[in-house]
Amino acid sequence: MAPELSETVHGDAVPDSLVVVSNREPYSHERGDGGEIRVQSAAGGLTSALDPVMQSQGGTWVAWGSGDADMAVADEGIVRVPPSDPAYDLKRVPLSEAAVQGYYYGYANQVLWPLCHEDTGRMWAEPTYWEQYRAVNEQFAEAVDTVADPGQPVWFQDYHLALAPRLVRERRPAATLLQFWHIPWPAPSVFQHCPHSDALLDGLLACDVIGFHTAGYAEQFLHCVDNAFSAATVDTDAGTVTRNDELTRVVANPLGIDVEGVRDRARTADVGSVRDTVLGGSRSDTSVRLALGVERLDYSKGIPERIEALAHLWDRRPDLRGEFTYVQKASRTREGIAAYRRYRTDVMEAVERVNDRFGTDDWQPIVYTEATLDNETLAGLYRAAEVALVTPHRDGMNLVAHEYPVACVDGDGALVLSELAGAATHLDGALTINPHDIEAIADAIERALELDEADASDRLSRLQHSVEALDSAQWVARQFSAGQSP
Repeated sequence: MAPELSETVHGDAVPDSLVVVSNREPYSHERGDGGEIRVQSAAGGLTSALDPVMQSQGGTWVAWGSGDADMAVADEGIVRVPPSDPAYDLKRVPLSEAAVQGYYYGYANQVLWPLCHEDTGRMWAEPTYWEQYRAVNEQFAEAVDTVADPGQPVWFQDYHLALAPRLVRERRPAATLLQFWHIPWPAPSVFQHCPHSDALLDGLLACDVIGFHTAGYAEQFLHCVDNAFSAATVDTDAGTVTRNDELTRVVANPLGIDVEGVRDRARTADVGSVRDTVLGGSRSDTSVRLALGVERLDYSKGIPERIEALAHLWDRRPDLRGEFTYVQKASRTREGIAAYRRYRTDVMEAVERVNDRFGTDDWQPIVYTEATLDNETLAGLYRAAEVALVTPHRDGMNLVAHEYPVACVDGDGALVLSELAGAATHLDGALTINPHDIEAIADAIERALELDEADASDRLSRLQHSVEALDSAQWVARQFSAGQSP
């Protein structure tokens, strides 16, 4: 089993200056309807974990310049960020429409995403996708080469950039290179479905350190390397690969959240106002209990099964009708891919069927919203919900499962969690379920609503303690500490 990184890290693990490389940029510049240029900050675990580090340590963040005014405000592709108090450089990589379609919507999200989520039936390896993926990874490597100072570590993020480390290594043989893979890594029997598996592994093995959320994902990566390269020496106990005189450390390093930030936002949230805003025309008085789901509209998230489980529960327990409302906060994603558009339609139709079947004049069983919620409102929604449902078919980590218990500052709240999410390997106290077992999901929701006070308090306390142990501030230090291991 590949080693899990210790919570104890070298004090000087994080370098004074580094280069971060990711598909998504932490800040974008967009044109408003009147032509004015506005700055938007990216949401998500990657930005919330790395932006504070970059502001503190300095360096350069290399990312796709996706904003429609990005290049207009940049000098040779570089802009200082954050705009309010510039602390580091953002190097933007401009991509053509063909590149975005092939590299991002194509290879990254129609080959690697379904492959890593072990859903190979959705894979579509169009030859032009691979061509664009290679070309864009070359663009990123060239961008890194123009901005990285000698001795400056380079840290690649996620599945969009599997080839870039090798391309940078060819230019800079002595560079310190790291990669973090934010989604699951599949079993060897699944990974072999990929027609470019050896090239992807070769690209990643140019790194000194590769990080995954769980020891299971790291171990599966090591097995894939062992199967692919007979000349490689793979030590699964030590978590190392030696190949072509290169040593790569493979580690489990779970990403967490900004615990205090989430907690502070929850404490100051106006929960009553949040309930009124989100529930809209449905009953928003506090006599109606809330259950909650928050995720992107991705087929890996298990939303249809969850909705069916709710219908199953309301069918067998008529007394629960009108007692609680389920809020589905959904975000559109990757709408350039037909499968994602179909998935959104399927989810909305399922919600409509359940509401038509069980709804009353003053109670809507499921409130579905795609409204953009700021972090403060989202924290208030977490705090208002007595139950959170996080039931993906498979997930790298799932930070909603971390955010929800931290936001339960009033001392109540239960988490129903898929046993196939990375978070399930790190969080203690959740009610875990198989995300395909509709009856089991219904049972878990029912149990969550009816936990006695002592059990509920104990479970929430254990969850909060688990999350606190994985605060995102330590994630970066742990990754670089791995590179300092003897």
